[in-house]
Amino acid sequence: MQPELISARGLCHAYNSVEVLSDLTFSMLRGDYIGLVGPNGSGKSTLVKLILGLEAPSQGSITVFGQAHKDLKAWDKIGYLPQKINFFNPHFPSTVREIVELGLISRRHSRLARAERRAAVDQALELLGIGDLAKRLIGDLSGGQQQRVFIARALVSRPELLILDEPATALDPETRDNFFSLLHDLNHRDSVSVILVTHDIGSIGEFASKLMFLDKRIIFFGSFDEFCLSDTMTKVFGPSSQHIICHKHD
Repeated sequence: MQPELISARGLCHAYNSVEVLSDLTFSMLRGDYIGLVGPNGSGKSTLVKLILGLEAPSQGSITVFGQAHKDLKAWDKIGYLPQKINFFNPHFPSTVREIVELGLISRRHSRLARAERRAAVDQALELLGIGDLAKRLIGDLSGGQQQRVFIARALVSRPELLILDEPATALDPETRDNFFSLLHDLNHRDSVSVILVTHDIGSIGEFASKLMFLDKRIIFFGSFDEFCLSDTMTKVFGPSSQHIICHKHD
């Protein structure tokens, strides 16, 4: 059995005494590809912040790579893509290459030689098909191009854990398909563990190995085979939609 990558026990979180996550207990194993879904306000982004150590739990505990956040020495093993609208200044005067290279600011990557850093950035740009944009200013790009730049920034450090919050929203259909094929290869070939936050529950079963349905508490967490047989999920979605979501009956 694969070792635990993330372990949460009785995890709770509140903002201004209003509880947004209640008693979450789960484990993510190395190599898992988890689709994290749920309605607006269900706590998905809060859970991501707790995993990243951007928030401290109100109750319970969470460890990543076997360490509590205050002891965590593996931040450079994590690639993170937040929702672009929450963090991006479109007038920031940096080139695409400079933005992607920001993914190499960790202590471990700061020791890379200039040629190694350039090669890592070139590879990430080519993976996303944006090598020709390297010298362009980020603010001059379309929304879809910008999103590919930020995905490249999350990938450039070759992370062991990749956390993506609605990464495909601004992508055109062809780029979206290529991106999900890339994620599949990273997960299966390179054993990169993935948490993908998405509202597109209808297609996540094509890509992910597990589904977490969150609504302030864990309503379901397991494989898509288990999802297909879950009475709880039948009550939530109805049998027809449930079997479309699981992608086990194509």
